[in-house]
Amino acid sequence: MAEAWVVAIAGAGRRYAIGEMHSEVFTTSDELGGGFRLIEFEGPGGPWTVPQVHEKGRESFYILEGAFTFLVGDENRELEQEDLLSVAPGTIHVIRAGASGGCLLCLIPPGLERVFIELSALSPDALTDLEIRRDMASRHDSAPHRQPEA
Repeated sequence: MAEAWVVAIAGAGRRYAIGEMHSEVFTTSDELGGGFRLIEFEGPGGPWTVPQVHEKGRESFYILEGAFTFLVGDENRELEQEDLLSVAPGTIHVIRAGASGGCLLCLIPPGLERVFIELSALSPDALTDLEIRRDMASRHDSAPHRQPEA
């Protein structure tokens, strides 16, 4: 059963390294009983994902620092500090951090945090490896999709 309330203290979450990116999982599926998950990501410039789609839930991104280009459907969106982007289920999207890297908060659908936990146990390039991501799609709502990167 989910707690009546949950406090997420900066630095107190579970930390995972995915290649050069670092994530801190503040809340998990079990803690919120079906609500969103909150993860902070920090990493270098360049692509952070392969083109991907989530069929079952909305994914939202709040930029804490740096600049990002999101390819959402067939449209590039440039975001900077304090901007928010929310991606509807079934929408193909790609995340690319600007040259100096960045940090963002990600509000994700239930269970999607398991993708990042699993990726942290794999090779540093697993995050952008299409074959690995295809294999993971059978277990998680995060399917890679063929589309040019942003």
